[in-house]
Amino acid sequence: MEKLSAIIDELVSYARANLGLAKENETAARNAVLDALGCPAYTFTGAVNRDRRPDGLLERLERECVASGIFSAGEAEEYRDRVMGALTLPPQSVRALFNWRLSGGKTKDATDWFYSYCVKNDYVKRGRLDKNPRFAENGLIITINKAKPEFRDPKRAASGNSVAGGYPRCAICRENEGCPVRNKRTLRTADLTLDGEKWFWQYSPYGYFNEHGIAVNCEHTPMHVDRSTFAKLIDFVDMFPHYFIGCNAPLPRIGGSVLAHDHFQGGGEVLPMHRAGAWAVLGRAGFDGCAEVLDWPGTVIRVVSTDREALIGVCEEIREKWVDFRDEALGIIPEDGDGIHNAVSPTLVKTARGYEMSIILRSNITSDRYPDGVFHAHPEFHAIKKESIGLIEAQGLFILPGRLEEQLAVLAEIMEDRGGLPREYAPFKLVFDEASAIFAQHPELGAGEALKRELGSVCGRILQNTAVFKDRGQTVKFLRELGFIEND
Repeated sequence: MEKLSAIIDELVSYARANLGLAKENETAARNAVLDALGCPAYTFTGAVNRDRRPDGLLERLERECVASGIFSAGEAEEYRDRVMGALTLPPQSVRALFNWRLSGGKTKDATDWFYSYCVKNDYVKRGRLDKNPRFAENGLIITINKAKPEFRDPKRAASGNSVAGGYPRCAICRENEGCPVRNKRTLRTADLTLDGEKWFWQYSPYGYFNEHGIAVNCEHTPMHVDRSTFAKLIDFVDMFPHYFIGCNAPLPRIGGSVLAHDHFQGGGEVLPMHRAGAWAVLGRAGFDGCAEVLDWPGTVIRVVSTDREALIGVCEEIREKWVDFRDEALGIIPEDGDGIHNAVSPTLVKTARGYEMSIILRSNITSDRYPDGVFHAHPEFHAIKKESIGLIEAQGLFILPGRLEEQLAVLAEIMEDRGGLPREYAPFKLVFDEASAIFAQHPELGAGEALKRELGSVCGRILQNTAVFKDRGQTVKFLRELGFIEND
């Protein structure tokens, strides 16, 4: 067991260098690691580790433990969590270190440190995330998420992905901090106060973008969007002006994977929609700001102002108008026997112009022709994306299922060989035919690049599917009915 003893000593050395483990606590930490592994035979070796991330060290631990029969390969994820949980500072200590940096007014330093800590303690699976394919195409960012399974169950979203026994009540309750039920022994959170309410901030273990985090209500209350939501988003960017923050529409099929618990998503990346220009700019008497109809495939109104209260008031007017908006000729029905169908998804950045609140108009209405959603990805695109188009994708960062890495490789090989589409790949006919046409016209690209161009095109058309107003002039008309007029 000499190899295992050396790895355990390296883990303690790593925690001293990266996780704030005090020298006085080394023995207790080492014993906690041994306990987490079932108390295997151990002899002190004094081995030292100088890595800045735990991935390599944990992979060595896994190989040695599997070879020694301590745990099976299928149990590796749980044991990684046990070991790193034993080496991670307690929640109070992490919060104190975060708040100390925050109190100095260096908010970016605080979030940089917190995110780095969550990578170093293996809660954020940065090593795996870096392996996800990612590229820019058609003004969008396309990623293939190999770290998480495809999510297709709106009923699970409504329940918050609850577990048997009911504790924690859902996947994002604060009671998950340090909890073994979902391998969250390494989860650490930071306190927030948003519009006078107690919330907390944590990073996503399988983040879709740089420093992807979630702000979560301390109370387990269903997702909703109202006037207070806009105030909370502003409070957040006032505290962390280097982050964006947004809220999924609180409806099944369009509202993300956890609807049972009020939360926002944000982080340190400028998403494509943030960079979108204005197709039309409108103003209104008495409002110190403007409303922009975005030049964007989805239906988005960006409200811009330096006046916090004025901006909140306009955003709430837009929300109230949309939730009751009806136009049966366009397929927009706000409510029927199946429930409420109209909702907004607001997202906020703070820039030199002031607050920029983009309000994405969403509808989850279904029909006989489109049982998964009229304003959802249409069936011809389901081979690429059938999951909900939530807040992040509505802003132009597409998270495609991991299965596509292998499937697209097969399609590329068939294209290179000028072969026909196999029967089991029939759902990809549209994608294959269009990518083949691109490849035929531009053979210098190669089949793989032709498929990337096709994915960019498909994702753009999916966003067009989600647009409730296909003609941007209809969005202008919507704003005119609120007293806005186009600027000269």
